[in-house]
Amino acid sequence: MEKALADLIAKEEIIKVINLMVTNTDKRSWNKVQECFAPSVTFDMTGEAQQVSPEQITEGWEKGLKELKAIHHQMGNYLIDLNGNQADVFCYGIAYHYLPNPSDNNTRVFVGSYDIHLIKSQDKWEIDRFKFNLKFIDGNKELEKSKL
Repeated sequence: MEKALADLIAKEEIIKVINLMVTNTDKRSWNKVQECFAPSVTFDMTGEAQQVSPEQITEGWEKGLKELKAIHHQMGNYLIDLNGNQADVFCYGIAYHYLPNPSDNNTRVFVGSYDIHLIKSQDKWEIDRFKFNLKFIDGNKELEKSKL
């Protein structure tokens, strides 16, 4: 019973880290986003994994999202496999990007899934592998080029 309770608590902590990463991305609170990651992350948003720092991740996201008026990321359907101080997470994700523009085609939506690995270090779960698997993009694929 104690292990089951400890696993349940660990899973809730893991989900919280992932949710904090995306909600703080939407708030553009880049320092708080960085806190969700380990010092070195195997990072793959395009099919080519790279070893990067949390600062490199948020610099890229800040640059890529800077022009947008609003962003909204949602993650769910978490499937978590625990193995001691490590966890593999699969989840669905959707990202809405909004930028009013003369075309009135103001949104772009990314739909896909994530493969995320976390490690527990010093009583804190941190993301050390992050992979986005794009299913499709809908809406204005050239949103930033359409701005007012």
